[in-house]
Amino acid sequence: MLIDFIIVIVYFAIIMLIAMTGKRSKEMTSDEYFLSNRNLKWYSIAISTIATNIHGYQFLGMMGSAYLYGLAQANFEINAIQGIWMAAFIFVPLYLRDKITTITQFIKTRLGETVALVYSIGSMILFATLGLGIAMLWGAYVGELAFSEYMSIISENRRTRVAVLIIFLGVFSAIYTYFGGLAAVVRTDIMQFSILLIGGTIILWVCINKLGGWGQLYEKTPELMHLHLPADHPKLGWLGMLGLFFLNINYWCANQSVIQRSLAAKSLKHAQVGLIAGGVMKYYIALIVIVPGIALAGIVGKEALAAEPDQAFTYILANFLSPGLRGIILCAVFASLMSTIDSMFNSLATLWSIDIYKPYINKNATDQQVVTAGRRTIIVTLFIGIAMAFYLTDLKFAAQQNAFTHTLNELRYYFNHGFVVVICTAAFLLTPNKKLALAAFLLTVPLNFALQNYATGLPYLVRALLVITTCLSLVAIPTIMKNGWLSTKAFYQSASPKVTRYGILLLISMVVVHVVLGIMALIANG
Repeated sequence: MLIDFIIVIVYFAIIMLIAMTGKRSKEMTSDEYFLSNRNLKWYSIAISTIATNIHGYQFLGMMGSAYLYGLAQANFEINAIQGIWMAAFIFVPLYLRDKITTITQFIKTRLGETVALVYSIGSMILFATLGLGIAMLWGAYVGELAFSEYMSIISENRRTRVAVLIIFLGVFSAIYTYFGGLAAVVRTDIMQFSILLIGGTIILWVCINKLGGWGQLYEKTPELMHLHLPADHPKLGWLGMLGLFFLNINYWCANQSVIQRSLAAKSLKHAQVGLIAGGVMKYYIALIVIVPGIALAGIVGKEALAAEPDQAFTYILANFLSPGLRGIILCAVFASLMSTIDSMFNSLATLWSIDIYKPYINKNATDQQVVTAGRRTIIVTLFIGIAMAFYLTDLKFAAQQNAFTHTLNELRYYFNHGFVVVICTAAFLLTPNKKLALAAFLLTVPLNFALQNYATGLPYLVRALLVITTCLSLVAIPTIMKNGWLSTKAFYQSASPKVTRYGILLLISMVVVHVVLGIMALIANG
């Protein structure tokens, strides 16, 4: 255990060193601080985007959900390819053409200042609360479980120990993001992604060997090897995957913390190739975060961790791995968490400085004043994120028998439904009514609330489908009737025919995976 603790401490020291030793000017411009001088190459975009995407909840929450529900949880990883493809060939070309710094600026040109302002404020609220809070919680949760022996020096109370780790993770990530901006985030993401892949590969290899080989997944847990579950499944029915289609548009195409790397691309080609490469990586991420949870169910049985399925990861850590290897795995988890936290901080700084401070508070602000405003945002949102993480800790300990990732999704989607409506309206409709767009955006919250409370038993992904299609139709139908359809050429763009072929192959691969896994499940279940 001591060697694991030492490995983690050394890892944190190396990350801080990498973040703080990069080249940067004494007086950073806003483009340098927020977008790394718009000079990111495709491999940096690919690695940093996926590193940001891999939250701690993939290793903990999604692995716990896979332990309960099986391969269907992999839809969140595999189907992400649809969102990544749309980002690469539809949204990012629009963003780069306008040379924007934030998604809000794009929305403002299409839907007006009011919708853009509400969108930006909503994004900041989501990032500062649930975004930061979730990432800090998962990091503290796994750290406390792994090092409870050492943490007992601080307190015998488990929640107190989690609180201390929440504060540490938040402050640590805030420091290097504060000083280094996006460049520091990307540098650390590349290092953290490497550790993450190594750690995830070790877990996958160990679990498959303990199970007895890949074939045993279908022999011992055939009921968990269904990618497509019945439509009435309480969480992951196939009908909900249609809702996930729209939510992927929000996450991959209009999420500032994810798309900011593409906005900083050296060229459209680098952005598109980087995103396509990131899409390919998602298959491997599905393997390392989903398969170990299923394998664990085959090894110890589905009842062993029924009281707290989110301990699937830490059970593997404690029982299947030797000292030293455990330290590497813990570094991988902290890597996934910090790459998310630092991205949130950077995006919050960008949104506040570019969307609020410059246009509304100090219209004549210099670049240095804009950067300073962004840095102050990091400090303020650090405290907000820590407070939210404390609240989420209480929720987590109050419902330990559930896969907490689905509880968090329920909370997150109150905002996300509206974001999807706005970004689709801005990108796909020809001169939509701005007041109608704002009304549809705001309607998503009460409509979701009504369905959640009065249409009980309706899975949250199905609710997402109903809310988004209903509210989007309120804008789309009258707009299309009045102004007609927007030409496909107006929003689809590729850097070259070769890049187009890569994109098509990526989409085909997603379809093939669904078909093959569906057939294999049918064969295994007779």
